[in-house]
Amino acid sequence: QVHLVESGGGLVQAGHSLSLSCAASGDTFSTYAMAWFRQAPGQGREFVAAMSRSGNVKYYLDSVKGRFTISRDTSENTVYLQMNNLIPEDTADYFCAAEQSHNSEYYYIREHEYHYWGQGTQVTVSS
Repeated sequence: QVHLVESGGGLVQAGHSLSLSCAASGDTFSTYAMAWFRQAPGQGREFVAAMSRSGNVKYYLDSVKGRFTISRDTSENTVYLQMNNLIPEDTADYFCAAEQSHNSEYYYIREHEYHYWGQGTQVTVSS
């Protein structure tokens, strides 16, 4: 099994950028599809971005497309979420998730499809 730990959250002003990290341990993430979800106060968990285990296929929530980028560093066994041009609506707890995938081009966007989760990191965007 794989363990995930997020970091990099904080308080930023609208229009600024923030980079989140998800460090994996216990297993290499090369066999896993990866994703970021977020949960705003009083809301359910929402899909944000996903990456196939090949790293070649990515998919984003429409409201973050063009602003957020999911990427990985295999040497560090870490997945990142670069968030640019942040807006107050991006305020939420952000969670990293992993799911084993036999197809190198598969990715998943539903919370139920992921079985490994980090504890989350808080992002607050002020006006």
